[in-house]
Parts: sequence; C-alpha cells; structure tokens
Amino acid sequence: MDQDIVPGIPNGWFAVAWSSDIGPGEVRRIYYFGEEMVLFRTRTGQARVLSAYCAHLGAHLAEGGRVVGETIRCPFHAWQYEGESGDCVKIPYCDRIPAKAQVRAWEVCERNGMIFAWHHAEEQGPDWEVPEIPQLSDPEWAEPRTFEIEVPIHMQDMAENNLDPVHFEVVHSSMGIPDTEIEFGEDGRFMHAVSYSEQETPLGTFKMELLRDSWCIGMSSVESRGIPGAGLYMFSSTSPIDRHRTISRWAMTATKNMVDTAGEEWFDGITGGLSDDVRIWANKIHRPNPVFCEADKLLGEFRRWVRQFYSTPAN
Repeated sequence: MDQDIVPGIPNGWFAVAWSSDIGPGEVRRIYYFGEEMVLFRTRTGQARVLSAYCAHLGAHLAEGGRVVGETIRCPFHAWQYEGESGDCVKIPYCDRIPAKAQVRAWEVCERNGMIFAWHHAEEQGPDWEVPEIPQLSDPEWAEPRTFEIEVPIHMQDMAENNLDPVHFEVVHSSMGIPDTEIEFGEDGRFMHAVSYSEQETPLGTFKMELLRDSWCIGMSSVESRGIPGAGLYMFSSTSPIDRHRTISRWAMTATKNMVDTAGEEWFDGITGGLSDDVRIWANKIHRPNPVFCEADKLLGEFRRWVRQFYSTPAN
C-alpha cells in the first residue's frame, strides 16, 4: 500500500490492553502507534506505559525487566524508571543520575475494564477524559462479554462503517437502508448518531433505534433500544498498532432480564457479522479523495469530522 495515501496516526485515548491482562508486578511488551512500549502494573496496582528502550544502552525494558515498587528495572544494568514520569530514579552502581536518564512516559487511564494510553503526535497532554460507562458496572446489567480482533487496515477506514448506512443493507443484509441522524457536541469532538429500523428478534418484531456515540476516532459505543424492558450495549476501543494495522476491543452487555435471549442473539449478531466486514477491510485501499454520490452525505460528514484528530491534515 502506498504510504503517502494512508493517513497518519490520530490523536486520542486508545486501549492498549484489557485491565485483566496484567496483574501487580507483571510486565508486558506491547506495540502501538508504531512504537515499542512496555506496559507494567506497579505494586500499588497502577498501570503504566513507557517507551520500551532504556536510555542507557537501549535494552528492551519488557524483555527481562521487572517491577520494583512503582518502577520498572532494566534487565541489563538495573536502572530503575518511575512509571508515571519515565525518570530514572536509581542506578545501583552510581549515586548521581544523569539529567537525560529518562524514557517517554505515556499518559494512562484505566476505565471500563481497559487500559488506555494517550497518543498525540506533538506529545501534547490530554484535553478530554475517557468516559465512565455505567452499563459496564451496573448490577442490573450482565457481566460484559469481551471480544478482540486485529485487522490489516488503517483505523479510520474501520471507523467509517459507523456512518455508512448503505453497507448495513449490502454487506449485512439488513432490511433496507436505515434512516440516520447525527449531531455533534463538546466543541464538535463528540458525535452522536441514531438509526431507525424494524428488526426481527427472538421476542418478536420491533421498531428499533441504534444509537452510536463516538468520543474520537476509535472510541465508540453502540446501544440498541426498542425491545420493552431490555438494554443492549457495546463499548469499543479501536487502536492503531501502526498506520496499516488496527486492533479493536469490544465490551458487550445486556440487562440481566434479557441477556439469555435477546442479549445472546445480539452479541452473536454483531460479532458474527464482523467477518463480512473483515473480508472487505483486509482487501481494500484507502481513498484519500473518494468519489461520493449525493446520497453519501453521512460519509462526507464523517470525513470532515475526523480531520480534527490529526496533527497534520489527513489526506
């Protein structure tokens, strides 16, 4: 794929692991935003993400490194890096620590069962927070079902499906093209979309609303409303491994009164239907200047909306 036509990596909060992936004192090698990183959990339970290579002689901190208190210790010469700042705080054989003895520390937020790292191409700090999703911890809702998939595509092309109602009929065999409305909030960063359709379920046929909230490219939720007394909800974080590979994590839940019927059907439907998308995603190219017809208004809105998340303009 031609590097010049693929967008860069957008700015925002992106999940780099499930919270359950790592316990206190554990270390993981991860790769996101086109960079090697080390993820570890301190002895007090804080998740930390640092750039992977020691400032001393370049050892990879995840390959043999170990947690010591709130730091990670390099496996080569035992230099210790504090997890929040990335500063070297101890060299066991030298009292004076060089001023440049530090590695990049990535801002981390742990919420909704995921560990998020903040990426900004110009290394600016976060200017918004990861939302707390009440459905994922509400006792009236079932324990979330998790799902994860890696796709060889730029994350923008994956997220574009959210405002592509025609593909629901063509790719997923839905009954007609759903009417869709969108609105924006939080200075234009937040996007809310609602689609209306009639759907057959194990409990009958209902007029349904599909609500999609997007906080940035890659962080979104889907809520299905219309079955009386039932709640169906999915929160997802889609993260750039690099410009050409993307990983998506989904947490799905339903109200306990419906999880064994409509909930299971819904979970299976949205995860099973993804295989149809993957075949297209894995074999398409990115069109920086697509030819839109007059009925592609929502896709045009999406392309305009995503521009704000890049430090350099997306092609």
